[in-house]
Amino acid sequence: MATLPDLVLRGALVVDGSGGEPYRADVRTAAGRIAAIHREGDPGVRPGAARVVDADGLALAPGFIDMHAHSDLALLTDPAHEAKAAQGVTLEVLGQDGLSYAPVDDRTLPGLRRQLAGWNGEPEGLDWSWRTVGEYLDRLDAGPDGHDGMAVNAAYLVPHGTLRALVTGWEDRPATPAELLRMRELLAQGLAEGALGMSAGLTYSPGMYAGTEELVELCRVVAGAGGYFCPHHRSYGARALDAYAEMVEVARRSGCALHLAHATMNFAVNRGRGGELTALLDAAADVDLSLDSYPYLPGSTTLAALLPGWAAAGGPQQTLLRLADPAALATIRQALEVQGSDGCHGVVADWTTVQISGVRTASLRYAVGLTVAQLAERDRQSGFDAFVRLLTEDALGTTILQHVGHEENVRTIMRHPAHTGGSDGLLTGDRPHPRAYGTFPRYLGHYVREEGVLGLAECVEHLSARPARRLRLPDRGLVRQGYRADLVLFDPAGVAAGSTYEQPRTLPLGIPYVLVGGVPVIDDHRRTDATPGRTVRSSGQSVRGSA
Repeated sequence: MATLPDLVLRGALVVDGSGGEPYRADVRTAAGRIAAIHREGDPGVRPGAARVVDADGLALAPGFIDMHAHSDLALLTDPAHEAKAAQGVTLEVLGQDGLSYAPVDDRTLPGLRRQLAGWNGEPEGLDWSWRTVGEYLDRLDAGPDGHDGMAVNAAYLVPHGTLRALVTGWEDRPATPAELLRMRELLAQGLAEGALGMSAGLTYSPGMYAGTEELVELCRVVAGAGGYFCPHHRSYGARALDAYAEMVEVARRSGCALHLAHATMNFAVNRGRGGELTALLDAAADVDLSLDSYPYLPGSTTLAALLPGWAAAGGPQQTLLRLADPAALATIRQALEVQGSDGCHGVVADWTTVQISGVRTASLRYAVGLTVAQLAERDRQSGFDAFVRLLTEDALGTTILQHVGHEENVRTIMRHPAHTGGSDGLLTGDRPHPRAYGTFPRYLGHYVREEGVLGLAECVEHLSARPARRLRLPDRGLVRQGYRADLVLFDPAGVAAGSTYEQPRTLPLGIPYVLVGGVPVIDDHRRTDATPGRTVRSSGQSVRGSA
């Protein structure tokens, strides 16, 4: 590995991640770590280095940690990975929502690839030879296209739905005692190989078929390994508070730390109820609890996720067969448009809020940017018929935005003392959610500078030190001597998300420098060719020293 650069960041406003008052200082990095911090007014000679970066007018913060990322394949295929590097993200947590690509076998991998194509795409020529968590992490460390390493660091959660697919398949039934034992064994193996915890996707097949007891038993394994449980729980709509309460109970009974994924209170039924969620969390004082959120109103997922859970049983091919069966379609329609299915979070489907963001099939690109209601009007059919037609013709590969959020709830939740930042950004599709490219600068620009919802030091703590504590990383998340030099320099007066709903892949403004392990990956606003990122495994250390 090349010698790590020796840098001084001169005259920065250090926002150190602790939440304390910012201060001006020169910060020197060497051998991938913070070697010295010389505060303004300190006696002695200011530090020098082979290269000095003039940081006057810039804030220096610990690198941001994306607690909810969907870069599971992007980090294997895109050496630049500007979507995250340009935001100041220096560590992403993968394996989210109970679905990813390890552990797998030859039987389950094809089904997972198909199911997750809407989230992650299906990159041509990708080497899919890994099968275990450890092998997947090794593949990340090897880097894309012959590069050694990644643009940023990455951690992994063992996905519960992937475990279920491997052991029980995609069947809608409880696991047998023998199957639960096997899931416990595979989970323990994944944790031993470096995963930091377990995720769950309880509105996605096959994880949605698990009961509370199964989750408690698996979380006991996670707790024993010192990890945390990160669930996408059963409802963000009509039964949201009950769903959050179930996850708190799982954590309480298992003794496992709990991190609530993309904690929101969406749909009309929850307008103004963010305070009820925070009160529920505050009442769980006996639980080691944290959460993440993104600073936007719409959500994003696949169009197929709106289907009732039973319609997804057996995997994608069985779902497509049901969509061709008139009797099954009639039942699906009743669930979506009359009852409010679990796929719609217990809320009756409103096709005016479901906007197409990406399609797998090129001939369907005309649909991107339109709502299902607009497609229905265009084709002179019902919203449900337009929904089914798109699912069928795109083989379940369609991604969507759901315009169901509420500003008051977003602000209430981000103020919570256990809050951290997570983009939940899907990087595929013609018009993905702008949060994939804009989450962290939007926090700093819109919610700190423009709206004053959070203070600058407070927000930086949300995006760095708090997630580092949740991940139990003892030398990240703060600007401290001896800590790893994962750092971001940004302009507090100009930082902003460049991405919009119309141009979602526009890079941020006001983030001129980002260092990963002391190596510039963004240098004077430009992406370098460096790939210093490495996996961060359950010991808190990378398998290689530069992460």
